[in-house]
Amino acid sequence: MEQALTIALYCAMAVLVAILAMGIINLVRSDKDQATRSNMLMRMRVLMQFIAIIILVAVGFVSGAISF
Repeated sequence: MEQALTIALYCAMAVLVAILAMGIINLVRSDKDQATRSNMLMRMRVLMQFIAIIILVAVGFVSGAISF
């Protein structure tokens, strides 16, 4: 279980880095849809950060690093 969560965490972080790169690339574009696309990428980034944090906490619980 811990190994699957660790792999999921790495995948979530890779997707997050890809979204960040797309956002930086979008900053240099100057078409009419740039602002809308930037807003959508920001929402996707925040959602992926939330998912990555949830997975990180789950890894902590499963590995025993976090306990009540």
